Amino acid sequence: MLSAIAHFFSKIVSSPETRKKIIVTAVVLLVFRFVAHIPASGIDRTSLQALFLGSPLLSLLDVFSGGTLANFSIMALGLNPYINASIIMQLLTYVIPALEELSKEGEYGQEKINQYTRFLTIPLAAMQAFGMYSLLRSQGILTTLSPLALFSLILTMTAGTVFAVWLGELITEYGFSNGVSILIFAGIIARLPVVVGQSVTAIQAQDLMKIGVFLGLAVVIVGLIVFMNEAVRRVPISYARRVGRGASPLNSFLPLRLNQAGVIPIIFAVSLVLLPSIVSQFLTGIDNERLANLAAGIAAAFNPQSLVYNALYFLLVFGFTYFYTAVVFNPTKIAENLQKNGGFIPGIRPGTATSQYLSFVLNRITLIGASFLGFVAILPSFFQNFVGVANLAIGGTGILIVVSVVLEVTRELEAQLVMRKYEGFVR
Repeated sequence: MLSAIAHFFSKIVSSPETRKKIIVTAVVLLVFRFVAHIPASGIDRTSLQALFLGSPLLSLLDVFSGGTLANFSIMALGLNPYINASIIMQLLTYVIPALEELSKEGEYGQEKINQYTRFLTIPLAAMQAFGMYSLLRSQGILTTLSPLALFSLILTMTAGTVFAVWLGELITEYGFSNGVSILIFAGIIARLPVVVGQSVTAIQAQDLMKIGVFLGLAVVIVGLIVFMNEAVRRVPISYARRVGRGASPLNSFLPLRLNQAGVIPIIFAVSLVLLPSIVSQFLTGIDNERLANLAAGIAAAFNPQSLVYNALYFLLVFGFTYFYTAVVFNPTKIAENLQKNGGFIPGIRPGTATSQYLSFVLNRITLIGASFLGFVAILPSFFQNFVGVANLAIGGTGILIVVSVVLEVTRELEAQLVMRKYEGFVR
């Protein structure tokens, strides 16, 4: 096993294209982590850290900001506004006919939609910056700022988000695909020592059973994630190949992954499931008694251990898995490409029948993949009381993202190495 790993890394080092991707990604991540420690002005750091330690929801939000929120750096909002803008734009694509037509124009249409997403990120970041300021002011962590100081703070945080999005785009263009996921991955890894330290402190040393359950649960979850991410449904494909006067079939297969959407559904779901809790914490500091009581009810309902929170989290992960699978995999286009290249599925007519068959198979395997992602996302919450670790739910979601991103990057590296073996590949 170790020799196979060493052989894999030796191939990576020998490939100049792969080395370039790794170097670019590493440099961008280094810049991202450096900027993440540049604090914004006027913050009581001690009170801020106490607030995050006492709120699992804010700690989870900090994970998806790349660890920048707990430090309240100039990139405190992280990539959350961009993720929210991506969700809005993808939903609008199915509602607005002009955007739907644009999405069908291939690479040009996708670039325009990405451009609109970046434009939408700016006002969302400004609104979230003001909401974060109001939340911290209600908690006594920030003093009331003058209009000019408030404008400067909002402008700084918005610029930090735009800068983080730009870094993610750099990784996507010159490094590995889906740079946003890699930045979130880097933030989780950077926070890993803190999370592990808090977990070890929370579990008493004499309670060996809880420690065993904690470690065993982590190993099982990682194993299940790897198994389900690598699982594929092989659809047999035959091609008619001419040999002399006759024809012989050339058999192949079309691999359909159980989890076509990757880690994106988890990221989207967390961004939305946290909104009610953030709004409730914002309303808690308002003098209106009715709004304060409403905020308390929302906070209780959307506690990470509550049934409402976990049910909504599961449904969001489940729904976004189906939604994003429909975005990244088009059965009609696959059927057309097969027909143009003389390929067919044995027993299925080319064209519309092939498209319907692929949709049927994809819906069945996505049901398994979406259910698995949903259960893994909420599973740590059910063990939280037993183990006695308040941030176990945070760790479960983080593990899911970390393992999925590592598998995606490994798969991309393998594809890059396979391309070098093709005859005529330009080195």
